[in-house]
Order: sequence, then C-alpha cells, then structure tokens
Amino acid sequence: MKFQKSLVAAILLLASFAAQAQDETESRFGKGLFNVVAKDSSYSANFTVRFQSLFTSEWDIPEVGDWSDAETNMLIRRARLKFKGFAYSPRLTYKIELGLSNRDMSGASEFTSEAPRYILDAVAMWNFYENFELWVGQTKLPGNRERVISSASLETVDRSMLNSRFNIDRETGVQLRHWFLVGKEFIVREALSLSQGEGRNITSGNLGGHHYVGRLEVLPFGDFDDYSGADLDREQTPKLAVGASYSFNNDAVKTRSTGGSYMLTDSGFFQTDISTLFLDAMFKYQGWSVMAEYAHRSADEALAKNLDGSLTGDYVNIGDAFNVQAGYVFKNDWQVVGRYTTIDLDDQITDVIENQYTLALSKYIVNHKLKVQTDLSYTDLNRNFSDGLLYRLQFELQF
Repeated sequence: MKFQKSLVAAILLLASFAAQAQDETESRFGKGLFNVVAKDSSYSANFTVRFQSLFTSEWDIPEVGDWSDAETNMLIRRARLKFKGFAYSPRLTYKIELGLSNRDMSGASEFTSEAPRYILDAVAMWNFYENFELWVGQTKLPGNRERVISSASLETVDRSMLNSRFNIDRETGVQLRHWFLVGKEFIVREALSLSQGEGRNITSGNLGGHHYVGRLEVLPFGDFDDYSGADLDREQTPKLAVGASYSFNNDAVKTRSTGGSYMLTDSGFFQTDISTLFLDAMFKYQGWSVMAEYAHRSADEALAKNLDGSLTGDYVNIGDAFNVQAGYVFKNDWQVVGRYTTIDLDDQITDVIENQYTLALSKYIVNHKLKVQTDLSYTDLNRNFSDGLLYRLQFELQF
C-alpha cells in the first residue's frame, strides 16, 4: 500500500511538472511527456506514458444452434510508464518501465513476496568498449523476435499463440551484446545472457539452476527498423533480418521454462532441463512487411513426477510452433495483415493441433504512437472440439 501511494504521488508530481512546463517544452507528440538533459550533461531523462484500451468478443462455433453465447470483455490491456536516458555518461544508459494495468501486475505469489509485479524493466546498459554493451538488471531476454518487439509497436492487436506458449519473456540477470559490420552494409549482432530462470520480479531466490540464452542475427542489406511491425518507413530497398536464439534453462521448475506454473511435487519442486530454439526473420520493402518464426521446445523429462514415480499432473509445454504474417501499409496509413499460426505440442502432452488464422486491420494516425487496430481470428482444432472465433478492437495512445 505504501508503494502504491508513493507511485501515485510520483505520477501526480510528474504530471504537475509537465503542466507547469507546457509553455516551454519543445517536445512533440509521441516523443515523451518531457525530455530533460542536465546543464553539465551528467544525465538525461525521457518520460513516456502509454495505454491500450481493448474490447474482445469470443465464440465457440456450434455445430447446431445459435451464436448467442458470446463472451465479451472490455479492459485496459496495458497501462505503462517508461523512463529512459543516460546517467553520468552517454555510454551508460538506462530504462525503467512500470506496468499499472491488472494484466501488467498479475502473477503475485509467495515467489514475488505476494506483491504486484509492477516492474517490467529496470536495466542499465553500459557501452564499455567499441560495439560491446553490458546490460545489468531486469529486461527482455534475447529470445524470439515477436516477443522482443514492444507491444506498442505490433502490427496486430497482440502477439501470436507461438509467443504465448513458447516465449522466454523477462528475467533479472546480465547480458553481453555486440555488433559488427562485414563490408559496408552487412550487420551481425550477437547476444548472450545469464539469468535466474523463473521469470520476472522473483524475490524468493533461485529454485533450480540458471538460464542461459544466446542469439545471433544478420542483416545482409543494412540496418532498418527490424524490431517493429509494419513498414511505416516504406523502405526504398529490400531489408531483411534473420535471427536464431537458443535457450537452456538448467533444472527449470516452471511448465513454460521461465513462465507458466511451478511444478510442485510431494517433496518440493520438480526440476528438469528445458531447451528452446527460436528461428525468425523480418522483411520490409515499400510498405510490405513479412515476419516468420519457428519455435521448438524440449525437456529431459516433460512429465512432472513425485518421488515414487507417480505423475503430478504438471507437464512442460514441449513441441513445435510456427507463425507467419504479412502486411501492407497503404499510403493513407491503413494496413491489412494476414497471419497463420500453428501449435503442435508433443504427443505425450496432447494430440490436439491448433491452427489459427487471423485477419487484421490497422489505422496509424501517428505511426505506432496513436493508432486503432482490429482483428478477427478463427481457431481450428484437429479433434472433436469446438472451433472458435475471436474478435478484438484496440486503441493505443502513447505520449
């Protein structure tokens, strides 16, 4: 409660500051509520506010009968405060992002000291030598491209089922990043990370082993905005980014590596090594954008067991997933996107294969800073289950 009161007070103070400075600020919409640089250049700060308002309606497709049993929901999907800048030297930058919506804060448990999970990012990034950077703190791991792309910069209402089932999200730890040029345009990026292994905002200490991630990316035709959806820049030459990530979570205790639920047994926690491979690509050219991803997850033992060998009912989500989407931005800033996603979990988990087809429409009023997005998804199950329809409408605003 004290933290909540302090947070509200800080927000009110910042709002008051922005209001008093409104006649003097040179900031523009979408560039942050305020930008500050110390006279002696010893620090800088940029403060951003964003939120997403979401409406959803979902149906099971009946074999017979009517469609009147739709489930609808209206909610604030995301509401976030972001601070970024440099401290002491331009070579030492930082990012702090707080999530205030119920979905952002959800997941409180004994492992987070029963506290809401306000903190999304709290990371310092030190460019200590040439093209090398050392990151320390909590932030996104160098996993699949779709997860690393900000939820504010998606070309659809939300990420695909591949991401929700297989991503490795955020953790506290250290990352080493580097890039170099081959010739004049060919860019190679590398990233290595070591983190705790149980996800973000964990206060209980390490329960299993540690989590190791490596990523390699190549951009053969030069740099471009490869970590945002939609070709809003309308690239005049073809641009391509191809990446691969490998995650090894030693003695993992959660069903989805860093996410999902804890696997409890009659003697404590079930531990197993979990490996996840991601392959992804992003292509942009003259308003066209194409993103494709493949994920494969395996585990030494997928089915959680008690000491006597009996099954607990928990299991690691092992298997494969594939997602591909393509879109085109018209000159009036409307975009149409089509997406196909398939999830095929290992047979020892389930023999159900999920295929989802999505058609999306976006209107970019001020790029990704002010936009309206809607989509319709049809989910096809290969067994005798009801297929489903999902409609979503979302408004995004970011100062």
